Amino acid sequence: MWLDRAATALLVIVGAVNLLPGAIAFAPSRITTAYGVPITGPGSADLTVLLRHRAVLLGLVGACLLCAAFIPSLRTTAITAGAVSMGSFLLLSLSTPGLNEATTRVARIDMAAIALLAVAAILTWPKST
Repeated sequence: MWLDRAATALLVIVGAVNLLPGAIAFAPSRITTAYGVPITGPGSADLTVLLRHRAVLLGLVGACLLCAAFIPSLRTTAITAGAVSMGSFLLLSLSTPGLNEATTRVARIDMAAIALLAVAAILTWPKST
């Protein structure tokens, strides 16, 4: 019983980590604050759309993780999606030199979230379907 509650709590935390940046889709003025990337000059509209789309995808992953926290049958799919999403960002960020402080902060948050997601996966392994 406590294992399920712990897994639920971890999925809620990791879901929130992914869902919160989704707000950027509706508040593009927050892009510079969140990622430390100024959105000005040529191509700024394109970059804004790409980052807002990223926010939507993060929001979807976050929503999926939050649903999986309370619907155990979704856990395997949600944990896999979260791991692929955050893991790919980490691989890309680790292979890219010269990232700014804000992007490095996002990578560190994702590292912690992946660790929590791994614990949730271990806790739910026998029960996941």
